[in-house]
Order: sequence, then C-alpha cells, then structure tokens
Amino acid sequence: MATTADMRSGLIIKVDGNLYSVIEFGQNKTARAAAKVWAKLKGVDNNRTIELTWNSGEVIFPVRVEKKPYQFLYKDDNGYNFMDNETFEQIVVQEAMIDAPKFLKDGQEVSVAINGETDLPMSVELPDKLVLRVTYSEPGAKGDTATRTLKPATVETGATINVPLFVNEGDLIRITAKTGEYVERVKE
Repeated sequence: MATTADMRSGLIIKVDGNLYSVIEFGQNKTARAAAKVWAKLKGVDNNRTIELTWNSGEVIFPVRVEKKPYQFLYKDDNGYNFMDNETFEQIVVQEAMIDAPKFLKDGQEVSVAINGETDLPMSVELPDKLVLRVTYSEPGAKGDTATRTLKPATVETGATINVPLFVNEGDLIRITAKTGEYVERVKE
C-alpha cells in the first residue's frame, strides 16, 4: 500500500474512480497540527485540474504505468493508429490523448503510456525535440537577421509555426514538441 510519503511528480493515482497525474506537490507543517500533504493533479482521462490535501501518511492509490515505444502509422476516421515496435500489434488512440498531434509524421517514434491494470493506452508523448522540414515559407529579406523578428512557416506535418526570417523553404528545423517553438536550423 502506498502512502502520501510516496508522492512524486509524474505519479498517476486513482481518485474517485478517475486517473490523475501529479503535477506538483508539497507538505504543510504547523507547530500544533499534523502535517498535511497537498498535490496539484491533472486528469489523465478527463482533462480537469484539481488540488487535493491529505493528512501525512494517508493511503493513496497509484496506478502502474508502462511506457512503451510505438511507431505512428496513419490517421483515419477511428483515430490515430500506432504500432508496437516489439510485438507489431496496432492500437488506435483518440486525438485528445496525444500531447501534440499536429507534429506527428508517418513512421515517427513516440512513447505510449499503458495502464497496467487495464492494458489500455492512457497518453501518447512525442519526443521533446523534433526535426521537421519547412514546406512553405515566405522568403526573408537579405541581411535582416539582427532582430528577433519571426514569420510563419508550414512544416511537413501541415502545422504552422513561427520561425526566424533566415529560415527558407526546404530547410530542416528543430522545434520543441510541447510548445511548437523554433529551436534551431539543422544541417543535412
């Protein structure tokens, strides 16, 4: 049995039949009262954010989660299709479970969190940094690189992001998957 002493960021716990991920947590101690443990929780299956407080040492119910590498295959009417890299089994995941679906490209490796109790997928995480090719971008003015001016560019997945003026059509760029921000230009 797990207690509040086992609380950590990223832990997935069951509260009132729903699954929540611990975003942040802490402990409040006062001189006269027993210590309290608080946590800010984000819903895994319902997208709500709540805050809860427990007495120190109270029982919590963590859920065993396995992260497995999967490969993105394609999107159809049922959802996004992924294949397990070891067993070649395929799963279908809804768009709400993917942290940045606009940056998925065919054959891309992702990490799928599988609920250990039900063997169902809970979420899909893309790598932190992605390398994508710019398919459309207005040409930048020559020599205009002194300022941090940005322009819109379309990448190979169809998503539009802001890039510096010196990035041109056909360039490979590295972006942050969670925010979609430009990081750097990549040499081929």
